This record gives sequence, C-alpha cells and structure tokens, in this order.
Amino acid sequence: MIRPYVSEDADRILRVWRTASEFAHPFLSDAFHDMAASAIRDTYLPQAETYVVEVEGTPVGFISLLDNHIGGLFLDPQFHGRGLGRALVDHAVRQKGPLTVEVFRENRIGRRFYDAYGFVETDAYFHDLSRQISVKMAMKP
Repeated sequence: MIRPYVSEDADRILRVWRTASEFAHPFLSDAFHDMAASAIRDTYLPQAETYVVEVEGTPVGFISLLDNHIGGLFLDPQFHGRGLGRALVDHAVRQKGPLTVEVFRENRIGRRFYDAYGFVETDAYFHDLSRQISVKMAMKP
C-alpha cells in the first residue's frame, strides 16, 4: 500500500533511510550520513511531498518529491526486488509526470534501478559535501 507520509512516520522512515543509504552508499562516511539524517528530518521531510510504501502495515520505503524531482527514493534492503521501488516511482509519475533524479555515480544499486526504469543520464557534477560525483538523470520523454 502506498500512502502519503505523516509526521508519525518520521522515526521509521529515518531508520529505513539510514539502512538503505548505508547499503547503497558504502563509500559515504558515517559523518556524512549523520549530517544527511538531520537534514532529512528537519528540512526535507517537512518540505517534500512524500509517499510511504507499507508491507503488512509497516513502512518499508518512501519517495520524496520536490515538484517533479525525486529528492529521495529509499527502500529497506530486505524488500528489494519485490517491485516496491517501481511502484513508488509509478505512483510519483501518475502525480507529477516525467521525473528527474540525482544519484551518486558509485551507487550501483540506484543507477541500475533508474537505468532499468528508463531514466537517462543528462549531466554530472562534483558534489562538494560528499566528495562524490553526482549524476543527473531524467525519464525518457
């Protein structure tokens, strides 16, 4: 089931984010993850349009949108491969139309997902805070 995020989801969503982020981004430091967790809790979740996917009543993933941009798509790794990430993106496309996203070049899990979905690379840049290359991607028209 996909539903809108509510503030009571915050703790569970942050746990999902941390687990998924550490799984997909082993190249990022704990300090970076700590800083990002604070920003997600205090800034991004309150500002973004976020949808939660539940399994048996428990949130296991989410997508956060800033207009038609995916600000974050994270799924508890034990639920990968079940179509839940695709369902979240499908839901977002129905709401917003074609989407854009940024993903770290070294994030093989995310890159593989977005490539399979049909996103294409449009640009890349050096992300100062993470010291990583970030790839901009967009859905094929």
